[in-house]
Amino acid sequence: MSSEIALQTDGLGKCFHIYDKPRDRLLQMFGASKKKFFREFWALRDISFTISKGEIIGVIGTNGSGKSTLLQIIAGTLSPTIGTVNVIGRVSAILELGAGFNTEFTGRENVLLNTAIIGFSRDAIAEQMEKIRAFSELGDFFDQPIKTYSSGMYVRLAFAVAAHLEPEILIVDEVLAVGDQGFTVKCLDKFAEFRRRNKTILLVTHSLDLVEKFCDQALWLDKGKTHGEGDPKLVVTGYIVDVEKSEEQLLAKEEAARVAQAQSESDAGSANPAEQPH
Repeated sequence: MSSEIALQTDGLGKCFHIYDKPRDRLLQMFGASKKKFFREFWALRDISFTISKGEIIGVIGTNGSGKSTLLQIIAGTLSPTIGTVNVIGRVSAILELGAGFNTEFTGRENVLLNTAIIGFSRDAIAEQMEKIRAFSELGDFFDQPIKTYSSGMYVRLAFAVAAHLEPEILIVDEVLAVGDQGFTVKCLDKFAEFRRRNKTILLVTHSLDLVEKFCDQALWLDKGKTHGEGDPKLVVTGYIVDVEKSEEQLLAKEEAARVAQAQSESDAGSANPAEQPH
């Protein structure tokens, strides 16, 4: 691990405009009124952290907490509304299953497309091609259209491409959950290699055990804000306690609603007694 900075965010925030009706979007675009026809939804707000070279960072949080939005901003596929993000070096990202692939192209053709887009020379592409094919373990399917691939095969190709583009920062968004156990172990070995080479990894995952055992830091997002940051074991423990508390509160609300419903039905029966037989 190095003291050199690989990634830094300062006051990062992302706001989306939510329109209740399609016409509201048009009114906002072309209307002369200063009235707002949308509601603001802040997917991220005031996110600040620094990551050093050689660190593996686990990003955790419930669905909808802003994890994927954060990674998209860091990868450069989404612009922040406020704040800044400073990324040092090439970023390679696996943000969602099949992203960046043309389903009509073969695996090989998609590798050529992706590597050419980021500026790899023909010689460099030829050098990496066999490594990518071997790592993906796709066999003959490497030369078949990826529309014939299963979700696990998508993951194999996506990870193989991303890991062999020589990134300084690798971003992985939950896709390891789709792959089989053997390939997951292979990916973790690749992570370890990246760490030895002083490269940085941002990993979004629901596998808390993976975060505790493999990550140097953890970042816990909740409703778009930082809820915890630092030592993975401490952050994960706090997250588990919070989730269990939320589940207990939900169960208590459901039980209260059930009791209230039963009481209401009982009161209704007392107010309208059935006719007694003569």
